[in-house]
Amino acid sequence: MATVEAELKDLMVAGLNGDTAAHRNLLDQLSRRLRGYFRIRLERIGRSATEAEDLVQEALLAIHVRRHTYHPAEPFTPWVYAIARYKLIDHLRTTRAQVSDVPIEDAEDVLAQDDQAGAESAYDLQRLLNGLPPKMRLAIQFVKIDGLSVAEAAIKGHMSESAVKINVHRGLKRLAAEIAREKRKDENR
Repeated sequence: MATVEAELKDLMVAGLNGDTAAHRNLLDQLSRRLRGYFRIRLERIGRSATEAEDLVQEALLAIHVRRHTYHPAEPFTPWVYAIARYKLIDHLRTTRAQVSDVPIEDAEDVLAQDDQAGAESAYDLQRLLNGLPPKMRLAIQFVKIDGLSVAEAAIKGHMSESAVKINVHRGLKRLAAEIAREKRKDENR
């Protein structure tokens, strides 16, 4: 998976430097990855593949338009999946997805407030992740940020697949609770 990150990042950097073929190749590769990302999440809540295709196009357009905001010193795929996540959240909001229709691990996405500056901050994300126990942090990093499958994350993190699933589930619940706590603090200021 690290080679995929490096390859995609190289294509992005080449595209930023004016290589249109690299940029086209990047968008082709991202479309396949994003299609799977959106289909999995939409299928869990009984949504159609057509919605996934629409989201792929919206995400690719956003990646193209916002490419100047990518910093080559940072990892590339978390930047891409952050954009995809926001597109999914916006879509679920506008199509009035009910929280009861969404699996627990995705519930915070539907409830998330539209605070792009805070949500996109790598510093804030890292700070929140650092507050988790190491195995939870690794499981979330591998599965939700790096896009590894549960099996790949289990191998990389030296855990069982069940342990990865449990750590992701519990870690996301903790993160959602911490974000809600911080939001309440901000509202009381």
